[in-house]
Parts: sequence; C-alpha cells; structure tokens
Amino acid sequence: MIWKLTQNNSLPLYQKIMLLIEEKIKAGELMPGTRLPAERKLAEELDVNRSTVIRAMEELTAQGVLTRKKGSGTYVNENKWGLQTKPLINWGTSLTNVNLKARSTYEQASVKLRQQAPEDLLDLANGRLPSDLLPELQSPDLSWKELVQHEKEQTHSDSGIHSLKESVQVYLSQTYDMTVPIEEILITSGTQNALFLISQGLLKPGDAVGIEAPSYFYSLRLFQAAGLRIVPISMDSEGMTLKGLQEASLSYPLKMIILNPIFQNPTGLVMSPKRKKEILEYCLMKRIPIVEDDAYGALSFDDAVDNTPLKKMDHQQQVIYLGTLTKFAGSHLRIGWMIGPQSILKELADIRNQIESEVSLLPQFMADHFLRHDMDEYQKTLRITLKDRAQKMEDWLKSEFGNAIEFMSAKGGFHLYCRFPNKTKAEVDKVLQELLERHIIVSEGQRFGEQKNGFRLSFVNFREDFTSITS
Repeated sequence: MIWKLTQNNSLPLYQKIMLLIEEKIKAGELMPGTRLPAERKLAEELDVNRSTVIRAMEELTAQGVLTRKKGSGTYVNENKWGLQTKPLINWGTSLTNVNLKARSTYEQASVKLRQQAPEDLLDLANGRLPSDLLPELQSPDLSWKELVQHEKEQTHSDSGIHSLKESVQVYLSQTYDMTVPIEEILITSGTQNALFLISQGLLKPGDAVGIEAPSYFYSLRLFQAAGLRIVPISMDSEGMTLKGLQEASLSYPLKMIILNPIFQNPTGLVMSPKRKKEILEYCLMKRIPIVEDDAYGALSFDDAVDNTPLKKMDHQQQVIYLGTLTKFAGSHLRIGWMIGPQSILKELADIRNQIESEVSLLPQFMADHFLRHDMDEYQKTLRITLKDRAQKMEDWLKSEFGNAIEFMSAKGGFHLYCRFPNKTKAEVDKVLQELLERHIIVSEGQRFGEQKNGFRLSFVNFREDFTSITS
C-alpha cells in the first residue's frame, strides 16, 4: 500500500495524515479490522516525525474511526467503517469524498479546454445525447385549464399519473416482453432521483453496497452523502462475477447490490443469461436485494443480443428495476420509473412527499405523450445512428492506434471502454494528453474506480469529420 500525503499546504501535518487514513478507509484500501502500519514505519514512509503520526492516530481514535489495542497495534474500527468519518455538521467537507471532489490534472485540463473552445472540440467524455439526436418533444394538446383539471384528478396518486404508468407498462411489454403490474410502478424524475430515494428509505449510514468495478456509480456523491460504504465487485466479459460477489458478501455484510447489467457504463458489457441466473440465485440465498439500472438496455444494435432485464427473471420480488427517458430524450425530460414490490414503492413515495420532491405533472404528461406516439420510431432511428457512430469510432481507433489499443466492439448503448495493455500509466497519460492537444476529450478510468489505465469514450458524440481534420 502506498502512503503519500496530499500537497494541501494549508493543513497541519497531523491533519494531512488523518485525511489520508480516512480516504483509504472510504476507498476500501483499509478494510474494517485492518491493522495499520506501526507508527515508526508509517512515519518513515511519510517522512514525518513519529510524534506527528501518533497525534493523528490519537485524534482518529477519539473520533471512533480507529481502535488502539495495547501491545497489538492500531486498527480500523470494525463497527465504524462506512460511516462519515467527520461530524455531519461539518457541512463543507463531511458529505462528499475528497477524492471525488478533486479533479485530476487531466480533468482540470479538460475543463479548461471546454471553457476556451466549447465549439472546437470532440467531447467523447460527454455521455449525453447531442442536440442533433434529440427528439422533437411535443407538448400534450391540453389547455392550461385542462392541465389544472388533470392535476386535480391526479393529486391522490403519490406514484405518478395513471396514464404515464400505463404507457410505461406498454413500453416494457413491447421492448422486453415484460409484464409489470401497474401498482408496482413508481414514476421518478430519473435514475439519480430513484437512487436517492433508495439510499434514504432502504439503507442507513454504515451499510455496505456492492457495485460493479469499474462503474459510473463510483462517482455518485449521493452514496457518500448518505454515509454508505461502496464495495467494488470484479467483472469479466459476462458482467459481475459470482466469485467477486461471494468474496464481497463474505468480507462485508452487503445490504444491497446495484447493477447496470446491459451495456454497462463505462464498459459496455452485457451480462450473460447464465450470469444473471447465478447472481439472482446467490442474492436470493443471501437475502441481498438488487437494484437494476437499465439506462441503455433498449439500445441494442443487434436483435441477437440478449438484453433481458434481471427484473424479467425475478420471481421472488428481489429486484428493484430503474428505467429512464433521459438517455432517449435528453435532460429536458427528466422522467424515469421504478419497478418493485408495492409496499416498498409506497414507502419510498411517502419519503418523497415528506421532502417535497414529487415529480411535476407537466413533464409526466409530456413523457406519456412521447411514449405513446413517438418512442417506437425514434428508438429505432436512434439505434441505427448509434451503431453507425460506434463503428466509425472503432475504425478511427484502429487506424489511430492499431494493435496497441484493446476494446470490445460495442453491442449497444453509448459507451466503449479502451485499454493499452502494454503501456504504463505514464504512457497512457501521454496518449490522453496528446488527444487533448488535438481537442479530443475522453473519460479517465479512475473516474469509475478503475485502477488499470482504462478510459471511456462515448461514441454517442463521435464525429468522423472532426477526427479526419485533427489527424
């Protein structure tokens, strides 16, 4: 394990050491019950006085983050991991992971480039639909008087307007041949809204939640804000591995796992039918609930790809399924849905009402209209366009880097994940910097918790004309 202090010169040395230990706990490098290096050894590695290390240890012990056992050493508190390591009243720093707030050198350069030349760049780090692919959203043909009347009729429902839930039913049936009872549908304002409700209603500070590694969930601050412990679970070509899940559940009392099994973000992987069955069976045996994020499942490039949701295979009410329109209609239409046990959805709807964050009616009416009249044809056109952009980007990558670059061809969704297997981190950083100098931006793998120099490119925003100009 590498011990290196931050360059923040405004903090006393002992506080830098405290912060370093806290971040290693949050990142999973120091697990519950792990013994820390001896004070003398840690002082040598950090090039500080032993007394400085002792003070940091004593402060963290007083906070309950560490425990000190006479004659044995200092350990991460087994009963404290996953909790906020600073008082929650410390608003400026306690609600988010410092590593998530801090931008890497590459990200800082990317932000600067976006500010300086917003029109003259190819932003493949941007995973949102570009303007040329956005649908022409139509407002429902209702007067304000009729809208108000609809609102009055719908106020009794905490789970969303009935007609939209019917449209979601039809959409899931047509897309996946999946039958969903209408009382098991809760309309949300998107996936992150759903995850927020889940973190507030079904989890508590200190709970361990398993996610795929790498995963875009890694960068979501709402988990840190809720005091949850994120546990990375390994993946292979078929998705989250059963072995990784078993090891994680033995090391931590997992309260939930959150999956993005179809065209996973960032890797684009599709979980195999066999793996889905194994994950469901193991989680049922261990009584671990599953949250399935299905942001891209309907964007398959080939009908031969099995994009069956886990939820369709769920016969024991062990999966909460999340869907969204944002990936299809852009951020202008923040509407999604949560499918799960009726009693659970009612509890989450009650929480939403208490914090006054219920979904506005006008976006629901617009989403209903879009699903009923435009979604089918638009989705077909979008799949064709995305497949074409993915193929052209893959061709460009091969012509640019040849056999030095490694990736699995996209089968759907928005993203392609790449690695240079024979390059060092410094060499990969140089490649990304050279692309940046050509005004081409990608997403570093560390944003998703990746430790192997991977990076994500979102072909949804690929432009062949740009790469030919900058070559």
